[in-house]
Amino acid sequence: MPKPRGLLLNSAAILFAILAVSNLFKPFKLWGDNTGFVLLGQRLDGTANIIVGPLFGFYLLVYALGIWRQKRFALPMGYAYAVYVAVNLVLFMSYQPASPGAMHLLFGLVYAAMAIGVSSGTALVLTKRRATLS
Repeated sequence: MPKPRGLLLNSAAILFAILAVSNLFKPFKLWGDNTGFVLLGQRLDGTANIIVGPLFGFYLLVYALGIWRQKRFALPMGYAYAVYVAVNLVLFMSYQPASPGAMHLLFGLVYAAMAIGVSSGTALVLTKRRATLS
């Protein structure tokens, strides 16, 4: 019997499910013109956005479900997503022109720390629980 998920994995599963829904809706640009899916540092538009956003949304829904149900398949998904997040952030920052101001830099650093922390932290917790995953 798997041990209880705990607050961290419960929160991660819910956050990844919310992120999945967000990605599923990226093609509709409900939050403005700059809401296209970012793949390898580049904001997608048009057909690429229509295809890739929902594909990543589906991936994250499956990952969230795997975390929620404490399934072994969530572990490699978590590793892959953590690597993707780090690479995507580095590439996005290298492709975007530097915006002036300390607040923009502070927001970017906080965002990067949270994104990398949650994605890699979830993979780390799943790794520690590997023996109890079904």
